[in-house]
Amino acid sequence: QVQLAESGGGLVQAGDSLRLSCTISGRTFSSHAVGWFRQAPGKGREFVAAMRWSGGGDGVRYADFVRGRFTISRDRSASAVYLQMNSLKPEDEAMYFCARRVGAPTTGASDYDFWGQGTQVTVSS
Repeated sequence: QVQLAESGGGLVQAGDSLRLSCTISGRTFSSHAVGWFRQAPGKGREFVAAMRWSGGGDGVRYADFVRGRFTISRDRSASAVYLQMNSLKPEDEAMYFCARRVGAPTTGASDYDFWGQGTQVTVSS
């Protein structure tokens, strides 16, 4: 069994930064990937970023709308994956989730089998 827990969300102003954390417990393998998704009220779950948990190459992938502003990273010693979010915009406001899948990082939410409960990011203009 794998459990994921997000933290680091909050209320910020447009242009500010936040770092989200995803702590992973349970067995993890080099063949796993971790992704970040977000969901705004009334909208579907949207891919943000993903990367390999370990192994050769990090396989980082980003959604076009966050490229250059958000950075995904990992710290295996802390069993954590992070999402550094800079230059936040009001349209970034959403519940942010991390998730795990077996295999390479992908952009489809249905590819991921274990999910955290989410952390809310609110951006005021």
